[in-house]
Amino acid sequence: MSGTKVEVRAAGIERTVVEEVRVHPIDPVKVVSVRPDRRWQRRPRCGVCRQRAPLYDRGRRRRWRSLDEGLLQVCFEADLPRVACPEHGVAIAAVPWARHGAGHTIPFDETVAWFAPGASKKLISVLLRINWHTVGSVLQRVMAERDGQDGDRLAGITRIGIDEVSFAKGQKYLTVVVDHDSGRLLYVVEGRSKKTVHGFLDLLGAERCGALTHVSADGAEWISAVVGERAPNAALCLDPFHVVKWAGDALDEVRRQLSPPSGDSHAPVPIVPMQIE
Repeated sequence: MSGTKVEVRAAGIERTVVEEVRVHPIDPVKVVSVRPDRRWQRRPRCGVCRQRAPLYDRGRRRRWRSLDEGLLQVCFEADLPRVACPEHGVAIAAVPWARHGAGHTIPFDETVAWFAPGASKKLISVLLRINWHTVGSVLQRVMAERDGQDGDRLAGITRIGIDEVSFAKGQKYLTVVVDHDSGRLLYVVEGRSKKTVHGFLDLLGAERCGALTHVSADGAEWISAVVGERAPNAALCLDPFHVVKWAGDALDEVRRQLSPPSGDSHAPVPIVPMQIE
């Protein structure tokens, strides 16, 4: 396999031809000059809608950040033409290695999205050597594409879970809603109040609220009150942790009532006779 093909395979990109590879003599940066293959070039498409469109001009040279190779930061460079899209007018042509408007390759975006469920923005920015704000931009770009592919993410849901999670010091919380059947995250918004729950149910709509059969929560009044009002057909399911905690609290209260008063350790404990029917 030639060196140029290795560069493309290592980056996880298809329909791309490597023209030149340059390594900076001082900075640890590798620049890979690429172009779409002939089949892609013969059928130019609008970068916004991916529909066929005639070429408008040759555009200018652009650069995209790719996945690192060890200590080397890898960047793709290419002359990116513009097309005359019937719907979007003059727009940048689509390329096989990056999403429209992105400054990173598709494999780079996917790597950031893969880290996101289990790592903080700060950790991802350190590992991939990007700006903290760039992580959020990449995730928005990837999720917008996922939503377009998946269609209506709220269609057909019947069993959901609502909870709050803390994300910073100073009592800052997020309200989180998940689909129990698919395990997908449906909704996240800052705050924990009746307003945040109403916001999700407004997004869901009255008809789909009526289709909910089960809603799991931690017994918080700001959740149960809204669910009882907006989803009357749903059974409110309490999580085992809080059920056990409430049972323990009730036992503690009974022990306090049966314990002798302070300073009178020898006082008799009242015995209530049991009635057997």
